[in-house]
Amino acid sequence: MLEQISRRERHDLLIAWLAISLAFALIFINRGGGFPLFVIFFAVSLVTVGIGFVLHEMAHKFTAMRYGFRAEFRKDNQMLLVAVVLAALVGVVFAAPGATVIQGYAISREQNGRISAAGPVTNLLLCIPFIGLIVLGGGTLGDITSLIGLIGFKVNAMIAAFNMLPVSVLDGKKVLAWNPLVFGALIVAAFVVVFASFNTSEFLSLLL
Repeated sequence: MLEQISRRERHDLLIAWLAISLAFALIFINRGGGFPLFVIFFAVSLVTVGIGFVLHEMAHKFTAMRYGFRAEFRKDNQMLLVAVVLAALVGVVFAAPGATVIQGYAISREQNGRISAAGPVTNLLLCIPFIGLIVLGGGTLGDITSLIGLIGFKVNAMIAAFNMLPVSVLDGKKVLAWNPLVFGALIVAAFVVVFASFNTSEFLSLLL
């Protein structure tokens, strides 16, 4: 599988991974906590964002390859800079780090929709093991297991919801063009999960 990821693609994935991990770390940090707390949140973001972001893009890539297309991730330096600056100044992550570029002929609306849906579906599925980590840690944010679980839960929920918006080049627009019912189910699921991730105490009371 790794041999199907080119050197340039690995480089682009690495740069985008570091940049959006930094952006998420900036919004999760308590600004009164200083540098040591930032280092902790950045390390946690590297793991959680790394898993969510890389698997999202690889889901697009390998779904496209199943249909016989060539696909590679390409970073967008300008959007990566915007993500970091907005996170630092406003406390909001607008993460459009790049895109998986698909090369081939006669891609159908259904193929394009399925390829696009693969990314957000992957993030929604990744929420499950991260919820498991929160439960394993007893829901106590002082526990590193729960902290990783909570951030992974929130990051994957936000990635799924953001990408399902039916605008511009985002996945949601292509899924909607293919199948409105699938689009409706995925965008509702994504925003329900986002709501749950930002109301963690109430959500955990249903699980613990």
